[in-house]
Amino acid sequence: MSLHAQPSVPSVPEETVRVAHAAFPRGNPYLTLRDDLGSAFVDKDFNDLYPKRGRPTYPPWRLALVTLLQFREGLSDRQAAEAVRARIDWKYLLGLDLTDAGFDHSVLTEFRGRLLAGGGPRNAS
Repeated sequence: MSLHAQPSVPSVPEETVRVAHAAFPRGNPYLTLRDDLGSAFVDKDFNDLYPKRGRPTYPPWRLALVTLLQFREGLSDRQAAEAVRARIDWKYLLGLDLTDAGFDHSVLTEFRGRLLAGGGPRNAS
């Protein structure tokens, strides 16, 4: 897997915004987090963890957020991957289309292994 870094974190798709705000008219912590802070990570924070060549990986800034949400909610890798597929608030925070199928749960194990082996994300700012 290689990192094909996006220059910036994409905005939340319009349909995801519309549905999320309809589903959570009084707000939701994950919607507030995205609206107030954007993304806590960007792909370039993870440049050192991935080779320059190879099949593209799932964006690591998203995997980092999923890992934090997973820990916060006490979810297994399978449950976290399912939440990416099924939960509107997670899709909003991650900037995903409502139809995004997410990733296989094994990607989280690989990502954590890269973090441990590489010493974690690098803040380029």
